[in-house]
Amino acid sequence: MSSSRIPSGSTIPFTPKPRKRTSSSRLGFTDKELREFAGTLASVRKVRPGAILEELEQSGEGSQLLGRQDGPSRTVRTDPAQRPSSGRTSDRLPQPPRPSSSSSRHRERDKEPARPSSSSSSRPPILVASSSRPSEASEAQSWKTRNSKLPERHAEPESIPVVVPDLMGGDEEEQASRLLDGVPLEVQEAWICEDLLFVLQGVEGSLIRYDDGYDPLDEDQRSRGARWKIDSSLDSSLLSLVERLLPLASFFTAVEASMESRNIPEYGMVGHALISGIRAMLKEYRVLTAQLESLFLSSPTFTLQTLYFHLHPTLHTMSLLASLCLSLENEESGPDGSDVSDDDDGLGGMAEELGLGGAGLKGLMKNLKAQEGLIGGGGPVVGGEVLGIICEREATMSGDPTASTLHSTLLLHAAQPYCNMLVKWISTGYLSDPFDEFMVKESGHITKGVLESDYTDEYWERRYTLRDGSSLTSTKGSAAKAAPSLSAAVPPPRSGTGRLPGGACIPAFLQPWKHKILLAGKYLNVIKECGIEVRKPGEVDEDKEGMVVINEPKFYKRIEEAYIYANRTLLKLMIEEQELIPHLRSMKHFFFLDQSDFVTNFLDLAASELRKPAKGASLVKLQSLLDLAVRNPASSSSNDPYKDDLKVVLQSQGLYDWLLKIVSKSGSLTEDGELDFAIGEGHEEDVASKKSEKERALLAIDALAFDYSVKFPLSLVISRKTITRYQLIFRFLLHLHHLESALSAMWLEQKTPQWRTHCGNEDMEKWKMRIFSLRARMLAFVRQVLAFATGEVLEPNWRALEGKMAKVQTVDQLLRDHVDFLDTCLKQCMLTTSKLLEIYAKLMKTISVFVSYQTSLNTALSKFLADPAAESDLVKASLRWTALSKFEINFNHHTKLHLDAVTYNAGSENVALLALVTRLHQTTLRI
Repeated sequence: MSSSRIPSGSTIPFTPKPRKRTSSSRLGFTDKELREFAGTLASVRKVRPGAILEELEQSGEGSQLLGRQDGPSRTVRTDPAQRPSSGRTSDRLPQPPRPSSSSSRHRERDKEPARPSSSSSSRPPILVASSSRPSEASEAQSWKTRNSKLPERHAEPESIPVVVPDLMGGDEEEQASRLLDGVPLEVQEAWICEDLLFVLQGVEGSLIRYDDGYDPLDEDQRSRGARWKIDSSLDSSLLSLVERLLPLASFFTAVEASMESRNIPEYGMVGHALISGIRAMLKEYRVLTAQLESLFLSSPTFTLQTLYFHLHPTLHTMSLLASLCLSLENEESGPDGSDVSDDDDGLGGMAEELGLGGAGLKGLMKNLKAQEGLIGGGGPVVGGEVLGIICEREATMSGDPTASTLHSTLLLHAAQPYCNMLVKWISTGYLSDPFDEFMVKESGHITKGVLESDYTDEYWERRYTLRDGSSLTSTKGSAAKAAPSLSAAVPPPRSGTGRLPGGACIPAFLQPWKHKILLAGKYLNVIKECGIEVRKPGEVDEDKEGMVVINEPKFYKRIEEAYIYANRTLLKLMIEEQELIPHLRSMKHFFFLDQSDFVTNFLDLAASELRKPAKGASLVKLQSLLDLAVRNPASSSSNDPYKDDLKVVLQSQGLYDWLLKIVSKSGSLTEDGELDFAIGEGHEEDVASKKSEKERALLAIDALAFDYSVKFPLSLVISRKTITRYQLIFRFLLHLHHLESALSAMWLEQKTPQWRTHCGNEDMEKWKMRIFSLRARMLAFVRQVLAFATGEVLEPNWRALEGKMAKVQTVDQLLRDHVDFLDTCLKQCMLTTSKLLEIYAKLMKTISVFVSYQTSLNTALSKFLADPAAESDLVKASLRWTALSKFEINFNHHTKLHLDAVTYNAGSENVALLALVTRLHQTTLRI
């Protein structure tokens, strides 16, 4: 092949040279004629082909040069009516008519009959040559002379061998497969460039068609991008560049399909905002392709490499967009990466045979499974999950500047609806989330009225919750590993990724702020419930700068300021206007028995009623006696301003039975959820429990408890759970007070002459001395435990709480300090450890039974004094000593176990018990 001659000063883009052909393939064309044809084709990019054809036809030369029909006189014409209507092709080589869309193309393919193979409108015009034309060279020279105004093309190679097949006959499929055989390389390049401009918009061309296995009507295939098939006769030197550009068309069709499928209301406002951002990027892509089309039509030096040079950067961007859309689709698919099959009708594929089939049933089963979380773990990707996926991809591709810019731009667009919801929530407490996209969920059926009517529900914890189920208490210590709180119905995570679906997925950049976001809106809603005006949703200042960047320090500062404002307002309302601290002091006096004079007076007045079974005691009478004892002018409680809020209640279970049941079920009393069980079980009969021995009836004194009523918003701090903790401590102290009073009364009774006078029987005197000793040891033990609980547990912890409340800065901190104070008191009073509680309960039961046995002891002594000889019988003496020995053995055994357990816990878990260990050791040595 001879070398190309290029005029000096001209530039030519690199185009691979065509492969060398034999001279026999020229079909009679000379090198000069072929150069003339190539130059004429090069000028087509500047001058409309239609004008040239008209001029040639008027001169009579075009029909002889451009083609022939069935011999030397056959001519190939282009029907203008069948040219594509697009502006791109009106000034280019005529093309076969293209349908407006891929779906219409497939429909027309099935409906239209096969076109005649000789129709010129189904093929672009091709130079056809024959050796039977002796005057071709002169005609070509005359054409060039007449059209000398056309722009000159750079010099071409000396010889361009061309093989031009006859396309006017044979099967259409066969013709299409060899459409470019013999067409010069430059014509192929122009043709393929024009096809690419169509394909880059998702429309088939003449040389680039949809792959045979691709169905544009299949939504699943469209979401993964179109697959293309290139004409097999395209020169291999152009094929590589075309194959590099075709993925861009596939990515574009995938993005468009995803936008179409997600453009429905169920994808929420965040999803639609993301589509808006993608649409803005596709608009820039379309502008780019329009500019390239203009360059293609106007520049004679435009080549396939020029097209590739301008589109190569866009290829990476479009691949990122397609990858993002595909990841959103994959999140919604099943565990195996595909949606639920349409054949799955819920009846093993037998629905149609049973007469129950049809698309309606399949759609219904698919919706039901989606609602149950069986498809992808939670339905469509909406709200916070969309933002979470974008953030994850941005973090994963942080080393790629293009990907970082793309994802940050899309995040900015998609986050605007989410940002608007967040700003309204933290600024006004108003929550508008129709598609469940926001991190905060509202339970509208829970109102402030349930704090009085429902004993187990709480406005503060369950009215507004985080969709991911997290809470401030569950993020501390070992509780962070516990299951989410039942206060929020947490959806199951997505299959494969473990990411929570929808609004339950909180974006990573908002994770550190989620609790402040929740509390800011909570505080404002509490303030509104109290009748205090806050800003309305329409009064929120709109951002004058346009879109808000939600993941920057400026926005975080806005969240912090809203949280501080709401927090300070509510804290001031509770402490100053609602007098929270005086209420807490009153509860401490009543429940911790600081004003023990009123308790002693009440126990004396209600002694006869408290000795009755709990089911037979009159609650009204007990309440009247309590009011009388509290309002007694001689009592220090008469001056308490909140004495009217104190109520009497009777529990259905004994304190230690209740606590042992709770601890045996949950292992502790201070973890989340365990006190819920305590509240529920403490007020319901346990009919399922079966015991071998019949339980004795619960006495009113063992079931007695106090209740305290407060109004909203103080009921958020003095809630049902906190009142339950107060009741546990009160019943513990009341039991100790009752045993101390009973043992003291027993001591007074044993100071009577019949107990103090020497009866003359040494055995009886020893028996009485052993009873005195056992009573004294029991009384000392009870007093030491009571002194430890009041003096070294409750009082120091209360002083610490008062110090914290004087410095508290947040409502949430106030709530935590109050609950921590009560939990610490419960733990140091040995009410939360199963081992200590079990031993202590047995020890208290032994003392209670011994106190109740005082009547039997008096009877035995009276009988002995009445008839010493008869009562000195060995059998009766043995019975007296056996009963006493059982009390001594039980008390000594459990006292030793209790001391060992307290000593162990004091050295390992509960250091505060060291004071009790010291007290018990001193009591043992002294006795």
